[in-house]
Amino acid sequence: EAATWQPSRFSRENSILPINSTVCPDLNDLWEIVYYIVPKYIDTVCIIGMLGNAFVLFTYSLHKGPLKIAEIYLMNLAAADLIFLTCLPFWAENIRNEFNWPFGNFLCRSTSTSISLNMYTSIYLLVAVSVDRYLTFVHTLDHRVIRRKTTAKGICLLAWLFGSLLSIPTFMFRTVKHFPLWNISACTLDFPTPLWVTTERLVFNIVGFALPSTAVIFLNFSTIRSLKKKARERRALGTRSCKEHKGAKATRLIFTVVLIFLLCWTPYHFFVFLDILYQTEVMKGCFWGELLNFGEQFGYTLAITNSCINPVIYVFAGKYFRQKASEVFSQFIPCGFPLSWVSFKVFILQQVSNPA
Repeated sequence: EAATWQPSRFSRENSILPINSTVCPDLNDLWEIVYYIVPKYIDTVCIIGMLGNAFVLFTYSLHKGPLKIAEIYLMNLAAADLIFLTCLPFWAENIRNEFNWPFGNFLCRSTSTSISLNMYTSIYLLVAVSVDRYLTFVHTLDHRVIRRKTTAKGICLLAWLFGSLLSIPTFMFRTVKHFPLWNISACTLDFPTPLWVTTERLVFNIVGFALPSTAVIFLNFSTIRSLKKKARERRALGTRSCKEHKGAKATRLIFTVVLIFLLCWTPYHFFVFLDILYQTEVMKGCFWGELLNFGEQFGYTLAITNSCINPVIYVFAGKYFRQKASEVFSQFIPCGFPLSWVSFKVFILQQVSNPA
């Protein structure tokens, strides 16, 4: 299923060989490793990621200065990551329970829909912030109206609405279903026909990743190329632009966020694409079925790491975010706070701002 760790075998129950078939190898030992390791990994990512994204939202919300346009997008991205991570502990327990869903139909549907919504929203927020960087440094036409903060907030709202629209099938068809073959009741997408399964995965693969990723890659490489060209021209003329220098730093932060997103999510979508080929019988056989089951487990486990990494990127690659965080943090230092603690704080901030 596109929005959870549910093995693909649950969507092709009638198209694979039984577990005890002499043709298929017995991989129960490997699944035991999945049941043991993956939930622990998810729990760790959730704790770190929720604390990190809450810190990002806390910093942007309490800072006295106005948010820049790129920061509006990044704040919404942090909100999407935080909602996404709050749903994952349910799936960690689901895997620990060997995919036997213990939380009832309501949480099955609501957590799955929230996960789907925030996956779609995140990628289109990255498209929006990449368009903003592109218009700032590449496009030669006047784009002040497009880059107004009110417009940016409207675009964020559209991203959430579009994510909601794409998540409607998950909301409609996600349910707890009993699978006699494995003797479990799994939280799965129960589509009316196999065609629905293939269509849903195609939409997730193409609309949810391939198209926005292509746009993001084009926009960011165009922006980086334009910045390098302008830097060469400034060096040739012996001039410097403080505004463009700051813009270049902000663009490097955005580029890093986008790159990490693509590295984390590409393997999972690759296995989703292979599963589409398996569903349409372009690929056949027990080997491919089991490879896809384990491949999607690995791919999705890597993908959730992205929501944990983003706050770390803001701290180590975002100089202006660090400045805002230190200013917000300073508001909460008591007037009578020992000088040694203040000196220690300043030392730490200096080390973070100037890593070796």
